[in-house]
Amino acid sequence: VQLQASGGGLVQAGGSLRLSCSASPSGISINAMNWYRQTPGKQRELVAGSTSGDTTEYNDSVKGRFTISQDNASKTVYLQMNSLKPEDTGVYFCHAKIRRHRFAVWDDYWGQGTQVTVSS
Repeated sequence: VQLQASGGGLVQAGGSLRLSCSASPSGISINAMNWYRQTPGKQRELVAGSTSGDTTEYNDSVKGRFTISQDNASKTVYLQMNSLKPEDTGVYFCHAKIRRHRFAVWDDYWGQGTQVTVSS
């Protein structure tokens, strides 16, 4: 199982970025897909999460600015980040609860981090 994340970069405050994370192979089942953020000296924190039942949740610091969406057909989760602030800077990690086949247990999988840098 692999989670491939992309879309990070350098942007000025007030700008936008869109992160993507695709899961493979195609035969897996996904229960939830989330985005976490890691900044130096702080614990990794949940930024936004989406379940297969279309329930979403957001860190209070990003509500109204970030939107998580999930394409079940392509097994991809997106994070649209608008009105970015310098405090949004960090390494963003994709996470998913995945079952490799119908008789397997649900496991946690992480993608490689993608750096988001917001300049003031």
